[in-house]
Amino acid sequence: MIECSIKDLTKYYGANKIFQNISFDVKTNERIGLIGQNGCGKTTIMKIIMGLEEYQEGDIAIRKDTKVGYLNQIPVYDEGATTREVINLAFENAYKIKKKMKFYEEKFSQLQGDALEKAISSYGGLVVQFEALSGYEIETKISKITEGLQITETLKEMPFEHLSGGEKTRVILAKILLEQPDILLLDEPSNHLDLVAIEWLEGFLKEYKGSVLVVSHDRYFLDSVVSKIVELEFDKAVLYLGNYSYYLVEKERRFLLEYKKYQNQQKKIENMERQIERYRIWGVMRDSDKMFRRAKELEKRLEKIDVFDRPVFEKRKVRLDANMVSRTGKIVLKTEGLRKSFGEKKLLHSVDLEIFYQDSVCIAGINGSGKTTLLKMILGELEPDSGTVKIGSRVKIGYLSQNVTYEDEEQTVLEYFSHLHDLTLGEARSQLAKVLFIKDDVNKKIKSLSGGEKSKLKLCSLTFDGVNFMILDEPTNHLDIDSREVLEETLLEFDGTILFVSHDRYFINKVADRMMTIENNSIKIYNGDYTYYLEEIQKSLENELNQSDINTPEARKIPIQKPLKKHISSTFITKKLECIEKEIEEKEEKIKELNEAMHLHSSNANHLKELFEEKEKIEIELQIDYEQWETYQLN
Repeated sequence: MIECSIKDLTKYYGANKIFQNISFDVKTNERIGLIGQNGCGKTTIMKIIMGLEEYQEGDIAIRKDTKVGYLNQIPVYDEGATTREVINLAFENAYKIKKKMKFYEEKFSQLQGDALEKAISSYGGLVVQFEALSGYEIETKISKITEGLQITETLKEMPFEHLSGGEKTRVILAKILLEQPDILLLDEPSNHLDLVAIEWLEGFLKEYKGSVLVVSHDRYFLDSVVSKIVELEFDKAVLYLGNYSYYLVEKERRFLLEYKKYQNQQKKIENMERQIERYRIWGVMRDSDKMFRRAKELEKRLEKIDVFDRPVFEKRKVRLDANMVSRTGKIVLKTEGLRKSFGEKKLLHSVDLEIFYQDSVCIAGINGSGKTTLLKMILGELEPDSGTVKIGSRVKIGYLSQNVTYEDEEQTVLEYFSHLHDLTLGEARSQLAKVLFIKDDVNKKIKSLSGGEKSKLKLCSLTFDGVNFMILDEPTNHLDIDSREVLEETLLEFDGTILFVSHDRYFINKVADRMMTIENNSIKIYNGDYTYYLEEIQKSLENELNQSDINTPEARKIPIQKPLKKHISSTFITKKLECIEKEIEEKEEKIKELNEAMHLHSSNANHLKELFEEKEKIEIELQIDYEQWETYQLN
């Protein structure tokens, strides 16, 4: 069943057309990811669905009695309203009924006869209404969702107006989830959530009884939650019936098909043009009207052809200088016994860490665990209560903060960059063009730039400066997916050392080779990416569970037997698994190389086709290896 239908939607802001001819449907229980470059109108479409924005052309139809919830706006509530009161607004009707029920309960002892019977009858009707609204389950629902979103009891008692922007967003998200709308519109829901809360939200949305339309640049989140991708372009919405990983493969496949059609049509047009020219030459040579008529007929046929646009696989992307890096000493950063408290709250205790040349380290932890505080102590912006921070020899630090700010935001982009790096305007333009500040863009004032544009400008400046130790605090904030991918490629090519804080799991998996998590006020190290970290956490939980089972009195009574035959077969399986895993690793590396080659030769259709066919063949073989691995793993 279609819950919401968008047909040929067109939107202007003043004289600027934002998008046109946008059409797609939201069906019952669908999980849809709405993606596209920054500024393409994703948030605008959500506001139009909610009736917060007008549109100039097209139609939007929402099924009768459909309830729509939207996470973006942070409403203003009564002064002094606590977080708990804001959350309770999700059950406003149920609480009104409960108040009436309490009124009757207090009156029962004072009533007799017909008045009592009438009151009991009214009370019974209220109880039915209260049960229909799941009134007796309200506290359980609130506890489940506030716990998942890490809204503590202390936070619940605080005035809503005193909360930070991130805390307000979490509270409003909790309220919307508790309201259980038929269509849930979420605009960057994973912003301001730590890894634990994001994973909880993914699980909740998978089980959610309703439709979900989500705008997100978190590719891991999109892979986990959505089953349909709508890519928003200027003049169309393109549908992909799968998650984000499926979208990437399918988009590439469609491009190759479209490019082949385009080539065939171009070949046909060229043949027709050559034939027209021949007819004209023959007409002149033979003085034949018949040849000229044939040329005219063929010209008319040529004019009627609907010429395909040349398909473009990738839009222009940012290109940063990441190769002008000088060598540092072996140890880039070393901390010993770092401690930091704020009042009575102990944040960090005995933090010892070492970061070596060309390490790429991600610091993770729940919100408020001290990640940004640790970065500030390393940068010298904050003094530790005790302990030391030692920076290695020949280290040049570059820092990108969560919220990038500039001293003089009245400057234009060109003025800022040329003055900072002492460049001519031509040299500055050349560097800025690499991050897509081109033509009149360089004359924009910094204050008018979006968050993503400010981050791009700062990164361009850092890489141009030749820093060899990058410290990044949530570097993917405000960046669209294309820009995130470029940042990943840039950091992978970076010859220096990287230390970063991020909640973008896709980004962590691409960039990090070590993870450091802040647990119980100290650092725990995992020598791998996010996937490895999850595996280690899972092993730890299983070990704790097994240890717990072994320590029960019942478990201690059971004699341990030695399964000899089982041991022999398991040794064989282990060796077989190792062989298959090696083959998988080699094929995955080969696919990665082919993807890079396809990107490099995207303008050469014939070579691109050969590369794509080779990639398809390896992917089929890889799928067989995966199936074999699963078969042996389950034995």
